[in-house]
Amino acid sequence: MLITRTPLRISIGGGGTDLPSFYRERGGFVISAAIDKYIYVAVNPTFEPQYLLKYSEVERCHLVDEIKHPILREALRKHDVGSKFELVSVADIPAGTGLGSSGTFTVGTLRALYALKREHITTQALAEEACHIEIDLLGNSVGKQDQYIAAFGGLSVFRFNEDDSVDVTPLRMSGEVLHELEERLLLFFTGFSRSASSILDDQDKKTKSNDREMVANLDAIKAMGHEIQSMLERGDIDGFGRMMNEHWMKKRARSSGMSNPQIDEWYDLAMRSGAIGGKLVGAGAGGFLLLLAEDAPLLRAAMAGAGLEEVRFSFDLDGSVVMTRG
Repeated sequence: MLITRTPLRISIGGGGTDLPSFYRERGGFVISAAIDKYIYVAVNPTFEPQYLLKYSEVERCHLVDEIKHPILREALRKHDVGSKFELVSVADIPAGTGLGSSGTFTVGTLRALYALKREHITTQALAEEACHIEIDLLGNSVGKQDQYIAAFGGLSVFRFNEDDSVDVTPLRMSGEVLHELEERLLLFFTGFSRSASSILDDQDKKTKSNDREMVANLDAIKAMGHEIQSMLERGDIDGFGRMMNEHWMKKRARSSGMSNPQIDEWYDLAMRSGAIGGKLVGAGAGGFLLLLAEDAPLLRAAMAGAGLEEVRFSFDLDGSVVMTRG
């Protein structure tokens, strides 16, 4: 049996500018951080002539075209591993919570298939193939940051160029600043799971039609991403927290479905109770609140009092890796 471990992520700045509809015209810029919450994908040759696929459902198929899971179907179309094949996936965090699970699952699956075939692939090529499956083959309105951060790990700066190339550089922070950032970023589950597709579809359509408000909003988000990079690299974590708040206000303006009254109430409570800034991670409408704490004990107590569960995390520096090879 062969097992891969691939990290989920939190977005730090510039989210939304990684969709092709925007970056192919104006260039995109995203800072993202991999965290130590993972999707594990196990693959194994079997003796029975069937594809046995276990995720949130169980599929038994004799032909690739019969596979219902779209990512698995396209991945197995591209990689012939034979029909005597079993795949099992397990996640630390459920899907639909804003931590990039779809991109992580795609990258982890591809990493497993390449390892099973004993073929080498570069990290950049792995990320790009995952993007090709989700964006080009499946036509999903998603960006590229999830696949890239899942493949590379760490705290990374991504520049999405008009020609579809992607430049990847690490966020250059001292170990002391990195540790402080890790200690002060707190993650709370809102209890709302959602699909990002409707929000991202709306953004995608408006960007393609050159909607002035949407394009101006994404331009501002990109500029904030550059500011956040400068702040973090010079160790200004409080400034980053204040910029997170600005970033969230600008992000909320993109869609009426980005938030809801309950989430707004929790966010306002956090800002009164030890948070400098924060935002919903992912496309919006649910998932996790990411908050930068000035007073972490006060903030934790306020969020616990409101019924929100904290998920403690550290940064992942490895990206997608093969853990076990049989």
